[in-house]
Amino acid sequence: MKRRILVMAIAIFFMFTVLLGRLMEIQLFQTEHFSKHRVNLIKESVKQRTLELVLDDGRGQFLDSEGNPLSVEKKPVLVLFPFINTIDWKSGELARILNIPQAELERQVANAKEPFVAGLDQPYILTEEQKKQIERLRVPGVFAVEKQFPAAKPLAGQFIGVYGENEKMFKGRYPKKDRTNIKLGITGLQYHFDEFLLPERESKLVYHVDGLGHPLFGIQVKYTGDGNPFYPLQVKTTIKRAYQEKIEELLDLHYIQKGGAILLDVQTNEILAAASRPHINPKNPYSDEGSVNWMFKQLIPGSVFKTVVAAAAIEEGLVKEEEIYHCDEGLRGEAANRQLGNLNFEDSFAQSCNIAFAELAWKLVKEDPAKLEKYARKMGVIDSVAWEDKLFHIEHFRQFGHDEGRIFADEKSKRDRNYVFQTGIGQQEVRLSPVSVANMMATIARGGKKMTVKAVSEIQYGNGTVMAKFDQKRLKGEELAPYTAIQLQRLLRKVVTEPNGTGNVFQNLPYEVAGKSGTAETARMKDGEQLHNKWFAGYFPFDNPKYALVVVNLDVPPNEGGINKLFADIVSMIYEENQVHANFSPNQ
Repeated sequence: MKRRILVMAIAIFFMFTVLLGRLMEIQLFQTEHFSKHRVNLIKESVKQRTLELVLDDGRGQFLDSEGNPLSVEKKPVLVLFPFINTIDWKSGELARILNIPQAELERQVANAKEPFVAGLDQPYILTEEQKKQIERLRVPGVFAVEKQFPAAKPLAGQFIGVYGENEKMFKGRYPKKDRTNIKLGITGLQYHFDEFLLPERESKLVYHVDGLGHPLFGIQVKYTGDGNPFYPLQVKTTIKRAYQEKIEELLDLHYIQKGGAILLDVQTNEILAAASRPHINPKNPYSDEGSVNWMFKQLIPGSVFKTVVAAAAIEEGLVKEEEIYHCDEGLRGEAANRQLGNLNFEDSFAQSCNIAFAELAWKLVKEDPAKLEKYARKMGVIDSVAWEDKLFHIEHFRQFGHDEGRIFADEKSKRDRNYVFQTGIGQQEVRLSPVSVANMMATIARGGKKMTVKAVSEIQYGNGTVMAKFDQKRLKGEELAPYTAIQLQRLLRKVVTEPNGTGNVFQNLPYEVAGKSGTAETARMKDGEQLHNKWFAGYFPFDNPKYALVVVNLDVPPNEGGINKLFADIVSMIYEENQVHANFSPNQ
């Protein structure tokens, strides 16, 4: 009998020990990553005991060049908690203040199981007078507050980027940080500036309930948030809102399905606008190519690359005034698609003669296989062009990431004449990003002076004071000779002024334009036709350069694209915006 009791006691003790161990594992050791699903038990426990409505997720924001938010906006709204159904919540007076039917407001509350913004999918936006009237009612669970919403027209979506909640990624990036709010930047500036944008805590209205949903501490709703005026931080970009808004509109007006436009300030090399298509889907960014920023992706450039070949030929002394190119010939000796006749070097560039630049590329590469890469780097069109330097503890902080481009995929390609011929006209293995091409145009416009491309001017504290300022940086490496840059300026201008130039449609714009067109074959087919990348890259005004602009329309049939009209409309828009600004300037 005693033996049986002892065995039972040991068994009970063992079971109790196992149960205690399991409870310790759950409550002490695996509270934030329980089971294979890594459930945060603390967070889930709090969720079960509270009803809450988040007013602001606490993450730092991106601002335009004037200091206004780019992707969010705060709106005054009415927040209602479902428990007000148990008290006299003065629904008639609220409905009168809002100028809506009382029955509609009562229906929304009756159907609510969680706190909500009155108006639901179409929130009622309050005036200052309405806010004051609602506050004077002093009804528990009824609040007139500022709530953060996505901007009605979020700007530069792909440029700013995407952020979201990913615990595994958060732990990998910040192993020493212990937070319940694990939202982090995934793409664009959100990714590169993530460490400065991390939220300390959300701002929210909180109401505690028991297991049956009844009030735990009466009917008082509490506000929780970060009272520190210095946080969250804000990132002030170089985006000029007026240009960005109008360029986004023009891309849609010209039915750009895939592509975009990027605009740089020639003097500062700051990004003034960057827009990509297709539109980003805020609810499901990765459902299509909307999350891709094509302005930062390497693309087949076509004849835009002839600018690099021209620079190398000029500086290496290969350009002979008397030399004539037989532009009726194709690259393999066949008849060319465009019969241009016999042209000298300048006219070959203006009319985009393929055989001329194929032959020049072959001469350059035969002399030195690295020659084209050398000049591409001198012009800032391959390798990273983004602002980079030490920032606090980050040794090599880079403002943004982009595909760094290439001329050849391997050394073998440089020994193949046919490969080099195709390379000379921007085909074969040549890949350049629009931001790099814009940088190249700005470099030429400045007379060959290289600068890093800047996307952000400063990081600010929450109260607007400056935490870190980004001064302009020189882009490392050799530069073009001033003489070469001047000759390139003349060539790019002749593309527009020459009657048969590929940019002659820009002759009557309000600003004088210099630039280069490009039509690249992609080898992708649709409905029996090969798709093309259409480019125009240039700068303006020619005599006093202020802007470098690149527009691209990707994967379009050979006879479509409308890229010249898009470029022209953007130039005209900038002129009109500047005129308006000048007319309202306090100095006028």
